[in-house]
Amino acid sequence: MEFILFLSKIDKEIIELINKSNNSIEENTALCTIDKKFVGFYKRREKVIVICTENAKKLGGYKEGERHDNHKTNLYIRRALRHETTHLVQSCNNNKPTGIIKNIEDKIHSGKLKALNSSVQLSGNYSKELEAYVMEDKPRKVKEIMKSYCL
Repeated sequence: MEFILFLSKIDKEIIELINKSNNSIEENTALCTIDKKFVGFYKRREKVIVICTENAKKLGGYKEGERHDNHKTNLYIRRALRHETTHLVQSCNNNKPTGIIKNIEDKIHSGKLKALNSSVQLSGNYSKELEAYVMEDKPRKVKEIMKSYCL
């Protein structure tokens, strides 16, 4: 799986926790063709996170043959992993947000509002998507909630 080459040490630790929780990760599945702007999905019934590496590389301006340290592509893939892992954790929490972040609406970066609205159209759940978008930039918290709710 190519996406692993773009991850940080803590993101690789999150993958270990995903595997321990009897969930799995797939890469570049048919879901990724829905729209090139999507970089990840969580299929709750199947317990599978999908990372759309090819979409992330296009969005991040990655060029084939380049080292895997393209900053934007790294960011897209790392955020996708954390976002979808948050949905996995929500699934472990009776399909509800964890509430780990207080005053969460104040924590969403304005640059993520358009993506948040797109995700809400797909999932239909504003509070779960809001939590997942805020958690994208908090890998230690993702790891913490993964351990607390799913293991």
